[in-house]
Amino acid sequence: MKSYMAKGETVERNWYVVDAEGMVLGRLSSQVAAILRGKHKPIFTPHVDTGDHVIIINAAKVRLTGRKLDQKKYIHHTGYPGGIREVNYRTLLATKPEFAVYESIRRMMPKGPLGDKMLKKLRIYAGPEHNNAAQKPQPLVLK
Repeated sequence: MKSYMAKGETVERNWYVVDAEGMVLGRLSSQVAAILRGKHKPIFTPHVDTGDHVIIINAAKVRLTGRKLDQKKYIHHTGYPGGIREVNYRTLLATKPEFAVYESIRRMMPKGPLGDKMLKKLRIYAGPEHNNAAQKPQPLVLK
């Protein structure tokens, strides 16, 4: 028996549209991260980008369970002494919903150049409109 190793230039990539309205942020992110990596395909190879393109619409209508809207915090450091900043997710989803969804997916992807390449196949829109109609994306219903 031989193991199959996919080659990056021969991978066929599809386009999918995911409607995030009413979906839980973590469940949406983990399923989209798997599609971006290509884990849903039988040709999945860990060191090759075999994933598909994903367009997420209605990112502003994503939800969090429990009391996470007020208790969960997005924390970053400016690089200056005493420069730690934190914002709760209620504020983050109200001001930058695309960023909240992007960060959630980014942190589930592999770290390094391969993960960066996979993340470039992700497009997120706060509303129901997107400008990728020319690629003829197929609707994808996540569980």
